[in-house]
Amino acid sequence: MNQDPILNIYCRNLADLVNERSFEPPHLNPLSISPWLAMSLLQKAIRRGDIDYTLGSAATLLETAPDRLWRRLCVTAFEDIGVGDIETISLVMAGLTGKAWRARNGGDWRIASYLVQRMAGSVKCRATDDLTFIAERHPDFELDRLRLTFEPIPKLLDMSVSNAPLPRRALSLWYAIGTHRCRSDILRTRKGDPHGVLDALCERGFPESLIEISRSGLAKCGEIIVPFVPLLWRELQRSTSTIEEISLPRPEMVGDIPAYAYNMHTREGKQAFGLFLKSDSETVRWLASIVPPAKRSFLLGHMIFRIESASVDRRLRWETGDRLWQMSDVEAHGYNRQEMAEGLRILRKDLPLLNEARRHVVGVV
Repeated sequence: MNQDPILNIYCRNLADLVNERSFEPPHLNPLSISPWLAMSLLQKAIRRGDIDYTLGSAATLLETAPDRLWRRLCVTAFEDIGVGDIETISLVMAGLTGKAWRARNGGDWRIASYLVQRMAGSVKCRATDDLTFIAERHPDFELDRLRLTFEPIPKLLDMSVSNAPLPRRALSLWYAIGTHRCRSDILRTRKGDPHGVLDALCERGFPESLIEISRSGLAKCGEIIVPFVPLLWRELQRSTSTIEEISLPRPEMVGDIPAYAYNMHTREGKQAFGLFLKSDSETVRWLASIVPPAKRSFLLGHMIFRIESASVDRRLRWETGDRLWQMSDVEAHGYNRQEMAEGLRILRKDLPLLNEARRHVVGVV
């Protein structure tokens, strides 16, 4: 078991919660889907607060690919819950302590079923993912992406806690931690000092508990969304926030699985996108008018993500989070805002055609 005293506290808290008499783990009922589709469904069902599909996909992964389950829970905690519920992130990290610890405290399914239900019920904030997308792609920060590559780590640290625009601070923190550790398909590769940077953030006033949970998360999944949580936490302390309860419509189904699970990161989703892009739909004509063929699949995937996959049932609303959400939605690709808004409107109208393609790919009438 990890001997960090802060993580040990959350381990004890999680053990108490899963062993309360009031908690009875549900039956283990896996779904007949691939691990890749199960990972997609798990994350999106957590976002939507859909307990049945959350439990079903988690059970599937526990039986077919348990390592993928625990890693996906780590990523989802930092990407989709984030500063919306730091306590839940901390409990997820406690659950990832190790198989031996879970065996002593009720077993994998008892721990996993408690955590995924708690995550599904949490307040969500997707600002870490939005900030990552902006840092990598927003045209306003192209010069920063080049210039900051070559700055020494102390200067990058100073920038990350300055009053500079948040995406610039995020890029500084990313380069200080190292794109060699937290990889990017866009940013230039450089080595950083993850542990030293997290130590420095603690010395500069960030809560030790939050830094240690982030250190554990970074070790588990190696994603930049993890250290972005402390960065956003500090922003949140300067802001007022509310919780928006959202009534999401019932999802369209592809057989027994919600259509939203078939996204650009699953084999079935990619095949459906390819089939849809061969159609004469208004969306395809719109894509052809603004991007070359090689970029259409990526842009379509991003737009579907914004319409379907990023939907949450309980959203933390705060000024910085809302601004990042808007920048990621309609600005980060560098297209005209009105043009992107029009494309999203057209795609919403064409969703039945995309769902037909999804059903065709998986052989469902």
